Amino acid sequence: MSTSGIGARVERVEDERYLKGLGRFVADIQLPGMLEASFVRSTIAHGLITQIQIPADLRAQVFTGEHLSKLGSIGADSTLPGFQSSFFPAIAREKVRYVGETVAVCVAKDRACAEDLATQVAVEYSPLPGLATMTAAIDPSAPLLHNEWPSNINLAGEIGEELADDLAPVCVQRNFVTARQCMVPLEGRGVVAQWDEGRQQLTVHTSTQIPHLIRRALAETLGLKQRQVRVIAPDVGGGFGLKLVLQPEEVSVCWLAMKLRRPIRWIEDRREHLTVGANARQHEYRVKAYAQTDGKLVGIDVEIDVDAGAYSMWPFTSCFEAAQAGASFPGPYRFDHYHARTRTVMTNKPPLQPYRGVSRTGICFALELTIDALAREVGIEPAELRKRNLVNASDMPFTNVVGKIFDSGDYQASVTTAAEMIGLATVRQAQQQSRQDGRLLGVGFGSYTEQTSHGTKVFAGVGIPIVPGHEQARIRLTPDGSFEVMTGLQSHGQSLETTLAQIASEVLGAPINDIKIIHGDTGETPFSTGTYASRSIVWGGGAVDAASRTLSKRLKAIAGALLNCEASDVVLDDGKLRSREREVSLADLASVWYDAPEELSPDLTDQPLEAVGTYKPTSDHGAFSYATHAATVLVDPDLGAVEILDYVIADDCGRQVNPMVVEGQTIGGTVQGIGTALYEESPYDDNAIPQALNFAQYRIPSALEVPNIKLRSTESASPRTAYGIKGVGEGGAVSPPAAIINAINDALVGYGVEILETPATPERIFQALQQAQASKK
Repeated sequence: MSTSGIGARVERVEDERYLKGLGRFVADIQLPGMLEASFVRSTIAHGLITQIQIPADLRAQVFTGEHLSKLGSIGADSTLPGFQSSFFPAIAREKVRYVGETVAVCVAKDRACAEDLATQVAVEYSPLPGLATMTAAIDPSAPLLHNEWPSNINLAGEIGEELADDLAPVCVQRNFVTARQCMVPLEGRGVVAQWDEGRQQLTVHTSTQIPHLIRRALAETLGLKQRQVRVIAPDVGGGFGLKLVLQPEEVSVCWLAMKLRRPIRWIEDRREHLTVGANARQHEYRVKAYAQTDGKLVGIDVEIDVDAGAYSMWPFTSCFEAAQAGASFPGPYRFDHYHARTRTVMTNKPPLQPYRGVSRTGICFALELTIDALAREVGIEPAELRKRNLVNASDMPFTNVVGKIFDSGDYQASVTTAAEMIGLATVRQAQQQSRQDGRLLGVGFGSYTEQTSHGTKVFAGVGIPIVPGHEQARIRLTPDGSFEVMTGLQSHGQSLETTLAQIASEVLGAPINDIKIIHGDTGETPFSTGTYASRSIVWGGGAVDAASRTLSKRLKAIAGALLNCEASDVVLDDGKLRSREREVSLADLASVWYDAPEELSPDLTDQPLEAVGTYKPTSDHGAFSYATHAATVLVDPDLGAVEILDYVIADDCGRQVNPMVVEGQTIGGTVQGIGTALYEESPYDDNAIPQALNFAQYRIPSALEVPNIKLRSTESASPRTAYGIKGVGEGGAVSPPAAIINAINDALVGYGVEILETPATPERIFQALQQAQASKK
């Protein structure tokens, strides 16, 4: 292992500019003659637009859906049979379907003036009933969100056949609900668009995770060739899935730039985000788990409903999450019988978007709480019950009940490690002692396996219109002896500028400070479907490795000529190419090739000091990371308040490129998971009007609510990927709701109370205790 290659705890190269305030985000971009945009947004959840009144002197600055009527739908279709397509306009025409949907856009010299214009636009509606719940939406008497559909069910699916009630002697049944959430990145959405009349090109700076896909989508929507669109994602302050789709505002701003021949900028404010960004994780589960009396699982039957909001977002579609949930629900467990029904239901809320972990946070919550319920039913310690049912290390690779092929790992050992770290035996002893302050102690676990970096067949199977093939990377040696690596991936917090450089350093023997990662610009980088699904370090790292190896061969051949030795005798290390007796620096080699080619034979100058590498894991099933989280909590039964005393993680993401980055990703995801467990919720009233419009109403965890999270990692290398690397970006956010709420239920077991909904707020816990007490009278 080199000091800057794979496995090194290298400090992030990105931090130099971020900590000094030198990052360049969309809001930092200032262009001559730029106008600012502000959107008029629907104030009702469902209704017909009967009139839009625009003062006569403002009509040159206000644009409605009629102005954009030649544009097609910006929504996504699915290839899955039975999928219901819907027309999704960039600006609403005739009908609005959720609060916050764009109805008009105003442009002015600055944002304040644009917002003032928006207040002068009067929109009249003929209201329709707002469908705030899936139950309301599937009622036969419910109005249709899309009149051409037979119902408000976007897609229904089924895996296997319904299980018989007498399948096993023990059966536990529970219903679970997960709340709708926002993603709350530090930087909200934003876009700057500029049309170049001379070049006939649209340049778009946008805060996105998928610049190449946005280029394609904008070109198709605006009627341009892709060569006429250049998308640049500058520094991006977090995404988590929010910036993984084509945004209506991106299309509108680009259209305005072409229409007005002026640069246009729009920056999302936090109220907008909390309104239209309330678009993730609203699921309902009805679970039956069948087991033997010793706790061994026999089968699971589950019904899953996903609230997908009003439209299908491009490219991941409205049904992606339900399809993933049905296929992933068995988690890391071994059993033989499985049946799942899934439904994607449309309501009058913002369209569903994938959020860190996609469906796995919800299914882990439902499955792991079911495991604890089963443990209580058969009288077995929950940690022990998990170990009895998790896939054995000796069985790897293991094909589970739905055909997922786990590649490597010791799932049972992660439970053992987490139990040791949390001090399970000590906690159980402490629970037997009365607490002076009246608070109740509980301990909970949450185990998961995360399918990372999955490929073509898997994505094609869930019906999305854009399917990843091979990832590409391009690398070149510059005339001064440093390297430039071009990738179509986008880094928005994952440290790719560091970790991809470490992989190049591993092959090329150069310090990472001499390796520059170029990303986020479709004009400079090779095509990529982008950053999502914990794929970037596996796919992008593999492509960088392949390109580096090709270039390394060329460099060694040139060095062999300069050092009078065989290329096979040359070693790349610390910026130098060495033979047994002599060495030449990369800078000197580059100087000869670029500036004195006459010193080399033609066969060494007829290929550039540049290489392209492509990569795809050997299996489309991907690489499976896994972990067990454990938490201890104190619950105040008089107030419903919860304090997290301790939190531990035993995880495995294969070979770690940079352990510090892995720790940062895992802890950051865990903090988001704590928010899901205890705080974050976007509630709606009966008319589908959002009720959380600021951070007083939408709570997120602060440093005061986050415990000292302890990690212990193992590295089970994947046989399917370069260097055995697995993805890690999403995993930390998956288990916390399960572990924390299992701990709460463990604390409350004597009260006959189970919390089966996220978030476990003091109000919900207090009400559950009150209801349990009332039922005993």
